[in-house]
Amino acid sequence: MTDYPISKQNKVRQLREMAVYDRQVVHEILNSGLVAIVGFVQDGNAIVVPMIYGREDEKIYLHGARKARVVRLLEQNSSISLNVTLVDGLVFARSAFNSSMNYRSVTVFGEPRLVEDRAEKLHAMRVISEHTMPGRWDELREPLQREIKMTGVIALHIETASAKISTGMPEDEDDDYDIPIWAGVLPLESRLTKLQSDDRLLEGVEPSAVVSAMQDSAL
Repeated sequence: MTDYPISKQNKVRQLREMAVYDRQVVHEILNSGLVAIVGFVQDGNAIVVPMIYGREDEKIYLHGARKARVVRLLEQNSSISLNVTLVDGLVFARSAFNSSMNYRSVTVFGEPRLVEDRAEKLHAMRVISEHTMPGRWDELREPLQREIKMTGVIALHIETASAKISTGMPEDEDDDYDIPIWAGVLPLESRLTKLQSDDRLLEGVEPSAVVSAMQDSAL
């Protein structure tokens, strides 16, 4: 099955023509993001928290401190959602109403699980690290036991998900095309820039090929 099943949870109701349920598209957007906004319920109140993450197949690993409130609360919820949104540009229309943004957005639903097995936690930490800094894990010293204990990891199986994608030029009212106002798109790019060395770097130590390759690259 290439599409996620459509349910009350993941069905896109506004601008349905922008909805995408294809697993590959959902995965590609998740792979391009760096921060997920995680939503859950605490004492009847809606809570959202930004968290770094990594995806492996149909599983998303979320990273936090083991004693952090958010990790404890996520462990107590039977269902959570998360969203990753990438803004690709500002869409300038001839009216404020039709002005908008081009974007790619994914919303995921699933049941969270606290990762307690040491081997799985280490694997999850590697997945998250490789998501944000590809190739870096193998260059670093191994995590200390106390660091592993201090790290909280939540595993979220993607039960269902949907993407919403907006592209292209503004769609104005027919009469507005005769108005002499500039309209179009201002693209937005997220890029990594230049490395900045730590002040306490040992003399003669240079960035590895893995790290150098990330400079000036698009996210």
